[in-house]
Amino acid sequence: MVVIRLSRGGAKKRPFFNIVATDSRNRRDGRFIERVGFYNPVASGAETSLSVNAERLAYWQQQGAQLSPTVARLVKQGAKAAA
Repeated sequence: MVVIRLSRGGAKKRPFFNIVATDSRNRRDGRFIERVGFYNPVASGAETSLSVNAERLAYWQQQGAQLSPTVARLVKQGAKAAA
């Protein structure tokens, strides 16, 4: 099954997450199909903390991909902030 979830990157104590579409059997930071966006929880100032390609996210959901609970929360927050 295809899952849209977070993949961790960044340095120690400076997390950075890519939002990726991946097979659910792959490791968290392993191989993925497509990068859909990113989330930077420690963004400050003019830096963007969340960016999601809504078009590609909708495409993957139409193909049957499931959002992880955290990604679902972030997408909801992003839509609320954009409105």
